[in-house]
Amino acid sequence: MSTFLFDSIIFGPVWSRRLGESLGINLLPANRKVCNFNCIYCECGLTPKETPSSEFPSRGEVKKLLSIRLQEMKNKGEYLNSITFAGNGEPTLHPDFSAIMSDTVEVRNAIFPEAKITVLSNATRAGIKNIFEALSLADLNILKLDSAIESTLLHINCPTGNFSLPSLIDSLTRFNGKLIIQTLFFRGKFMGTDIDNSSASEISAWLKVIGMLKPECVMIYSLARDTPVQGLERIEAEKLTAIARRVEELGISAQVSP
Repeated sequence: MSTFLFDSIIFGPVWSRRLGESLGINLLPANRKVCNFNCIYCECGLTPKETPSSEFPSRGEVKKLLSIRLQEMKNKGEYLNSITFAGNGEPTLHPDFSAIMSDTVEVRNAIFPEAKITVLSNATRAGIKNIFEALSLADLNILKLDSAIESTLLHINCPTGNFSLPSLIDSLTRFNGKLIIQTLFFRGKFMGTDIDNSSASEISAWLKVIGMLKPECVMIYSLARDTPVQGLERIEAEKLTAIARRVEELGISAQVSP
């Protein structure tokens, strides 16, 4: 199925079903995905195995282009909810991610102080000191947890390198609740394995971890765009709402984007 890449460093603003008016920052190459996950539902497609030949955008280029775009919006009287690190993969893989986060805070405060800074991340690098400190500068850390059962998560996210679910949960715990968990629920088959992270056993294990993390909010959603792996199915809005109610029973806010 067709997928797409972001072909610019600064893109938008676009209307986000989760964030409102969102101006995107893509820290990855424009011609390929760079990620330490290979999620079978990713809108950017599957992660290439070869080392990227393109260079990451420079710190100075990101700061300059962000400043120009924010000033243009400010001059036009446009509104902005979020400056969002998203794009073609995992933003914390940029070698200057920490410095770019500091620059973004500086530019936001000078031009568009009312906008929040949001990072969409898989949190696998949050155990690295400078990465965690950089993520802590964000107003909203939206961090992925698609399953609390490791075998399921491995089939869904297909992480590269050394990975363990307990280590990921430890990294999420470091935020002391100042985070948002996002989970995409779906069902389907991949490499001969049936996957349904909305089953009763999956939800039970996932709720246990959510209750332990006590995030500010849980974002619950299902497939909305084409996926690189065929045969994946959306979860019904009614079921997503039922999952959200169980989260709210834990005293945690839940947001459903069916």
